[in-house]
Amino acid sequence: MCGIAGGYFFQTKNIDQSTFENALNTLSKRGPDATGIYENQQVLLGHKRLSIIDTSEGANQPFFDDRNQYVIVFNGEIFNYAQLKKDKLSHYTERFKTSSDSEVLLYLLIEYGSDCLNWLTGFFAFAFYNIQTGEMLLARDRYGKKPMVLYQDEQQLLFASELKAIMPLMPKKEMDTTSVALYFQLNYLPPTQSILKNVRKLQPGHFITIKNQEVTENSYYTLALHPQTYTQYTYSEACEQLVQLMSKSVEERMISDVPLGAFLSGGIDSSVVVALASQFTSRLNTFSIGYKDNPLFDETKYANLVAKKYQTEHQVFYLTEKDYKEELYSILDYLDEPFADSSCIPTYILCKKTKAFVTVALSGDGGDEVFAGYNKHKAEYVIRKNKLMGLMAGLGSPLWKLLPQNKNTKTGNYVRQLAKLGEGAMLSKGDRHIRWSSILGQTEVQSLFSDSFKQKIQQDAIHKINQQYASLIHTDDFNEVLLTDMNLVLPGDMLHKVDMMSMANSLEIRSPFLDAKVVDFAFGLPASYKIDNQLKKKIVQDAFRNHLPPELYNRPKQGFEIPLLEWFRNDLNDYIFNDLLEKKFIEAQQIFSYEKITSLKQKLHSNNPGYVQATLWALIVFQHWYKQNKIA
Repeated sequence: MCGIAGGYFFQTKNIDQSTFENALNTLSKRGPDATGIYENQQVLLGHKRLSIIDTSEGANQPFFDDRNQYVIVFNGEIFNYAQLKKDKLSHYTERFKTSSDSEVLLYLLIEYGSDCLNWLTGFFAFAFYNIQTGEMLLARDRYGKKPMVLYQDEQQLLFASELKAIMPLMPKKEMDTTSVALYFQLNYLPPTQSILKNVRKLQPGHFITIKNQEVTENSYYTLALHPQTYTQYTYSEACEQLVQLMSKSVEERMISDVPLGAFLSGGIDSSVVVALASQFTSRLNTFSIGYKDNPLFDETKYANLVAKKYQTEHQVFYLTEKDYKEELYSILDYLDEPFADSSCIPTYILCKKTKAFVTVALSGDGGDEVFAGYNKHKAEYVIRKNKLMGLMAGLGSPLWKLLPQNKNTKTGNYVRQLAKLGEGAMLSKGDRHIRWSSILGQTEVQSLFSDSFKQKIQQDAIHKINQQYASLIHTDDFNEVLLTDMNLVLPGDMLHKVDMMSMANSLEIRSPFLDAKVVDFAFGLPASYKIDNQLKKKIVQDAFRNHLPPELYNRPKQGFEIPLLEWFRNDLNDYIFNDLLEKKFIEAQQIFSYEKITSLKQKLHSNNPGYVQATLWALIVFQHWYKQNKIA
């Protein structure tokens, strides 16, 4: 797990090594253990290392083959590298000089090129360069766990693990107004979008080849539905198969030359991972977040039950508002693009505290997207199965909007969910899912902006991007909903959050639910195995029922959130409300409508705040980023 950066220059290289070193150093938290640079007249390749497998200096990068004809900079982990070395590279045995997965990947690419990408179990982003021919290959893992940010113009293609390492190398930095609008819709950017023009992210499961100065992008993996396999397993057989696949996935992810542990939230997914991981170690370290001041958000009692059952070395970190405020600026400073999923705050704190004990942590990420674990999945299921309920919810939508909505109380949150259910009931399947995956609808998004800024936003582009995801849902197969989340929510929000917050603390996160064999198996099952009238994540709950304490079942899903509403109401930090959202600055900036921001502040203190704190948090994150980067 590391940070990488580099550039391929179509004509004359226009970046000196000193400038590149400074850019590479912005990734120091991703890789604090070693730094390396390779350059010639055509390329720059930089690497910041976090040592996990083969921690010797000989495994530092950029990594060369034994004849100095090829070089790689690699961010990630290949868990089946030893088996691939045995099966695919036996004729290279004498050339190996380390026991690292990086070297195995290098020789696989030398021997097989991009054909080897589908053999890899793990997560990765890398640049592989043929020094002899001047050809380059850039690639990203199947689901987008590791980032690959790209900038391209007529002179060059730049790449890095984070935008902050590209920005110092860009000749011009200009904000993408369409991306700004999409950010406020979702509270994050769609997976391939960037906040800056001419910058994008390489799609998950894709690779780029640069040959004779031509840049070509192709897919090596596409997650697709296979209805013909839905009858392959009975339900009981599928449960048994899931246990076997998850056990293998967890076992593979236990490989490490540094201390390893697991996050334990108290939810089903992380509890499954801990239950399985405990089979492969005598004493597993586990880590939880708790909330002293707000029991509605606290799940530690459930985490403690799992820790006790498996006798883990358990650490609970109890957080208060003081903890959030102490870390707020560290988090905002690290974000190189606006990202307003507020759960990044507890994620950052959990990673920071966990890093004091281990360098690698297993997590339950991906379980909700793969197996239908979100409340919006349940709502979609209800509407599809009960047309009358959907109609009633839609007709009652005006009433729900008048009632007090508040995510921080059970009653207020129930009304909020009813209002969202009613709004979605009147839309098509695809449009409904995009609305339920968004914080704001398009009318609300547009109301945030000044008249002059609205004119710069390309509404057709926004509609096209939303329809790109909505169009994935066009039949009655519920698996299409999950496929959409795998393409939008997982890489754009969940994996981006975990990558950024863990790397800010030099901690590697591994996600057994996102093993390709597990995911492909799941999408070969009928949706009825995953969700029904009683259960979300049905097969996960049933398959592991004997592994988990019974108290974990039959309780509401709790998101990994913080009580923003109370925080904003009780401690309105001067920097947030009297600087970032101050009238003089807003009017000079000419992006937002100050009247709208004033109404949001007023709604925060009303009896019907809805989910206004999410939009205020999005504004705070954006404004901090804007001031920090001084983007036009």
